[in-house]
Amino acid sequence: MRVIRYDREYSRRQFLGGLARGAATAGVLMPLWDAVAKDGDVTRAYPEELLSIENWSKGKLKAGDEITAANVELVKDLLEPIKYYQVAKMGRRLRIAPTTTDIMRLSPWEYLEASLKNRGQAQFDKTGNVVTAQGKPWIGGNPFPDAKTGLELFASLTLSWGRHDASMYAIKEYDIGLSGEIDFRYELGWAELSPVARVSLEPKPYWTGKEDKLRYQSVFFVKPDAVNGTSYLNIWPYDQNRFPELYGYLPEFKRIRQFPTDQRFEPLIPGSTLYLSDAWAAGDPLHTWGNYKVVGRGPLLAGVSGGWSAAHPNWEHRTHGGPKGLSFWDTTVELVPEAIIVEAEPVKFPRAPVSKKRVWFDARTGLPVGMVTYDRRGEPYHSFDAAFSLYEAGGKSVMDGKHPYWSWSHVHAFNIQTSQMTRLEQVREIAGGHRSSANDPGLYERYLTNAALMRLGRA
Repeated sequence: MRVIRYDREYSRRQFLGGLARGAATAGVLMPLWDAVAKDGDVTRAYPEELLSIENWSKGKLKAGDEITAANVELVKDLLEPIKYYQVAKMGRRLRIAPTTTDIMRLSPWEYLEASLKNRGQAQFDKTGNVVTAQGKPWIGGNPFPDAKTGLELFASLTLSWGRHDASMYAIKEYDIGLSGEIDFRYELGWAELSPVARVSLEPKPYWTGKEDKLRYQSVFFVKPDAVNGTSYLNIWPYDQNRFPELYGYLPEFKRIRQFPTDQRFEPLIPGSTLYLSDAWAAGDPLHTWGNYKVVGRGPLLAGVSGGWSAAHPNWEHRTHGGPKGLSFWDTTVELVPEAIIVEAEPVKFPRAPVSKKRVWFDARTGLPVGMVTYDRRGEPYHSFDAAFSLYEAGGKSVMDGKHPYWSWSHVHAFNIQTSQMTRLEQVREIAGGHRSSANDPGLYERYLTNAALMRLGRA
């Protein structure tokens, strides 16, 4: 019999103690990013019982097992409340993988290198924006890898959603109604480009002359015909006290229109439960939300690896659960040694349908692995949970320069009050020849200008 040096109560006491002190610094046995700085391995920072579901469950579960309604009570404390409900009541299943201890497999390589190189150089200026010690825009990577507050965790996430300098995601979306049938199917592209904090694209760290911009982001639809050509462009200022500029091209009007940018809690297309505000669990400027506070710490089961569907030529995923077996993606989860739960309130949205949101961050990387929003009565309303992956499996890989591509693989956006589900998956290619890619300098001209919106709308 193997003796475990630290039991679950030891870790629980450490997490509660840190929470009581108002600190969110990651790590139990030592500061997490001190361990990462040595060799990229998180093992030194956590006791054995947080590095293995078998140790955590005292042998009742192991890697390769599946969590179902029959055994979900064993791990109720390791799931966000809506994910627990989906497993317990709706037939969702979760396949368990071993815990990833090599942090370089949990985000883009260059992003993590920059996080280590630039560690300790970030601060907030008097307007609440992240800057260097010289007062310049951020220079790359996670500005607060060893974040101590909820604000720091959200600031890092808002600065760089996909963690690449530029990304194009080819996406298939499926909207499922109460009956369990697919009511709407869409094919769309989502493009992002960062003018600042660049770690791969030249010039870096800033795109000369555009240092006052944080992000260019667009979404465009190619299927079905009813929405083909509809597209939107967000241009984010670096100042996180200001809303983005939002432009749209609607084929029926054959022109670009500017839209109110604070209406971020409405679906862009019929049937969808996904809002602009939901993107990466931080779809709004940092200071349009407020009262950020850490409300919990502890282990979590989350989809941070194994999400790429390498067996399918277009990376498409299988489904299960719900009335028709179509409600949930087949999902791989692993024991995340430490998640930090941050609560925030929408302070600049007087008509927001939500009163607050809670986001679960993987403490190792600052990735948002789950979100639950609450309505104005304080009842659970909407959830957002994503699966991520290094695109390397079964002897296959998708390369991003010198290293395998890392990105999100699929998303669930679920309205628990109506039982409507939106499923999204990143695929290799959608109609029109639009392909998923990273750090392609041509993405700006193809997808991220008003001229690009018009060209896409007329294609």
